[in-house]
Amino acid sequence: MTLNELQNSVDNWINTYGVRYFDVKTNMILLTEEVGEMARVIARKYGEQSVKKNEILNLEDEIADVLWVLTCIANQTNINLTDALNKNFEKKTLRDKNRHISNDKLLK
Repeated sequence: MTLNELQNSVDNWINTYGVRYFDVKTNMILLTEEVGEMARVIARKYGEQSVKKNEILNLEDEIADVLWVLTCIANQTNINLTDALNKNFEKKTLRDKNRHISNDKLLK
């Protein structure tokens, strides 16, 4: 699925099953919540926290939830994710093309 297909699929789902988008502020709060849930899974699965009894750790689902809400926000604010990511790659390449290669901390 391309990013454009993702944006169209989310929009179609919202308009078919979700009635309407939550407002942007609500979606920003939901995004924060979903990132927190993703962080909880990482802390327990890859970090030092223990898993609670009967707790299900599903990083794939949490990442998908983050991507879903992020896509909703992009759709609501008329941001084309493909264009935005292409511009971001260009920015990072110009800014960081030598930065990480010459970082001694990364070479250890």
